[in-house]
Amino acid sequence: MNLKTIKRKLQDAHREFIGSIDDESIVKIVNEKSFITGGAIVSLLLNEEPNDYDYYFMDKESCKKVAEYYVKKFNKRTNNHYDVKVEEKENRIRVIVPSAGVAGAKYKEGYLPVFVSSNAITLSDDVQLVNRFYGNPEEIHKNYDYVHCTCYFIPHNNELVLPQKALESIVTKELKYVGSKYPLASVIRSRKYIQRGWSINAGQYLKMILQCGELNLDDANVLEEQLTGVDLTLFRDIIEQIKIHSVKPDFVISTEWISEVIDQVFDGEGAASSDNEE
Repeated sequence: MNLKTIKRKLQDAHREFIGSIDDESIVKIVNEKSFITGGAIVSLLLNEEPNDYDYYFMDKESCKKVAEYYVKKFNKRTNNHYDVKVEEKENRIRVIVPSAGVAGAKYKEGYLPVFVSSNAITLSDDVQLVNRFYGNPEEIHKNYDYVHCTCYFIPHNNELVLPQKALESIVTKELKYVGSKYPLASVIRSRKYIQRGWSINAGQYLKMILQCGELNLDDANVLEEQLTGVDLTLFRDIIEQIKIHSVKPDFVISTEWISEVIDQVFDGEGAASSDNEE
């Protein structure tokens, strides 16, 4: 797919999304203070249809206002009246949910919030609004793991940026790990790429494992954060077990305990076969 066509598809998807927003101030923010990055652009470069479009925001205030807008819609459309709030903590925007995540009604269209987690808000029509990080693309990509995901599109300027190293990785379909805040997530994420015909050498895995060694995975909060960085739906049950047990005095995540939980959740092929991570 040529670059002109890719930009047109991205711009069309963006216009359709902002056309669904009923607050002009939010339209302005999404139009002028956001960018699309991640797997959607990779898919288009490979002549594939994107599974979804990941939006990031360039500053804290924009990220917060958009999160508040969709959390309000989410609460209005769910009958359970969950206590979902947006708070600023550790210089980030976090949506506070009562469990690993809160699923709403299953809307097929209309860009309505269907799933809320502490890291992102998932909308129908294949849009995800990421609130875990905010900043310019270069700052956001410091948190990314694989170099091929660092292409980005700025709708306001109709600007498509394709770093050379990212293009090389995409053309060869070879995973190149550049470091991440979520190395455990990166190890697990590699599975989906291998299933799609990508390759990865042992050195890339070694880099991820070395970073994992710097994590205190016995800490329930650290493990939860790492698993949330992969795919919340895939690890929701495990995260729930961690939350339940972590309130107990002197609870420590042992290898034996977490192995038993994993085997229970991924018993046979049932849960594992539902893997739809992005």
